[in-house]
Amino acid sequence: MTEPTGSGAAAEAASLGEFSRRAGEFLDSAIPANWSELEPAELIPVAREFQAALYDAGFAGITWPAEYGGQGATAAHEQAFREQAAGHDLPTGPFVIGLGMCGPTLVDLGTDRQRERYVRPLLRGEEIWCQLFSEPDAGSDVASLRTKAVRDGEDWIVTGQKVWTSGARHADFGALLARTDPDVPKHAGLTMFIVDMRAPGVAVRPLRDMTGRSPFNEVHFDQVRLPADAVLGEVGAGWRAAVTMLGHERVSLGGATRRRDEPLGAANLARLARENGTAAVPQVRAELAGLHAAERALELFSVRLRQEAESGTPPGARGSVGKLGGAMLLWQALHAAGEIAGTDAVAWEPGDEAAEELAVAINAVPASSIAGGTNNVQRNIIGERILGLPKEPQVDRDVPFRDLRVGTQRETT
Repeated sequence: MTEPTGSGAAAEAASLGEFSRRAGEFLDSAIPANWSELEPAELIPVAREFQAALYDAGFAGITWPAEYGGQGATAAHEQAFREQAAGHDLPTGPFVIGLGMCGPTLVDLGTDRQRERYVRPLLRGEEIWCQLFSEPDAGSDVASLRTKAVRDGEDWIVTGQKVWTSGARHADFGALLARTDPDVPKHAGLTMFIVDMRAPGVAVRPLRDMTGRSPFNEVHFDQVRLPADAVLGEVGAGWRAAVTMLGHERVSLGGATRRRDEPLGAANLARLARENGTAAVPQVRAELAGLHAAERALELFSVRLRQEAESGTPPGARGSVGKLGGAMLLWQALHAAGEIAGTDAVAWEPGDEAAEELAVAINAVPASSIAGGTNNVQRNIIGERILGLPKEPQVDRDVPFRDLRVGTQRETT
């Protein structure tokens, strides 16, 4: 971002100050009371209403292009809002996938009609999106997916299964990656589609994870018919579309706004250390200092990526640095929590909501190293695309998908 000078700098600072003040006032008054106590199905209408208010107040899609419903403001405005939001717990969870991954990909690759149709309703919270990539037999090797889309006249017929799909139960639309040509190598025969999650043939089944909650789902497609204009990007260019979305996903996951009072945040763990008398223990102090420094470093890295994106430099593989850094930060916080809370981190008295929230957060940490691509996948990307290290051997890179007999592709397709 260009550094402002002279009176321009003063004007921008005043503008940012006013923007930040308005954001603080909005958040102080507009967040629904006790929303975190709602069941997921009860939360959806509350979240939609809040997201609409957020949009109407000018705080949704802050850096998104104005012609598609965004605010057209700067990364500095985005950061100013995030700093205000960090002091609050926002009911925006249902929109994380849509706003962090699907929406930016629609802006990048969608047709004018698709942008006009989908982006503004997404920003207003009228429609919820999910990402349909992972499959039971593909895992982190997304290009090995087997859900297929076959031409039928102008339409496409989709058959297959996705898994670990966050928020699919409440989603109105999904960004689906499907195989459209099994006669070419696995990366070349994919296409991305926009899927109406209420269409005939789409079935969603919740999955319960080790926290006891059901944020994930498996999604089955049984002869689901999609129109020709459901293609997002180009036919056969699904891998490029997937890389675009995964880049947004990694920036979103690595640069997510962290509440100042979140259970595994340095500030909350420091408070817990003061309460239980461990704040003076050298090991605890070292853990907390290291955690605070890591939080701040990741935050500044995310700010830099957003500023560079605003000036026309996409994050590319550096999104993997943020994603990996975010996952490693949670493991670091998990270790600090163990030093501070001991057995209280895994057992609590009934009704102690803070202790229960800490335990749930701890149980969710392992998923951070898997969701959005495993840590080792991120390390491979960083090594090959940023550090220029030799690529790993890929024996199936040039083999038509139909002939693959390695890894997860041992069965006849």
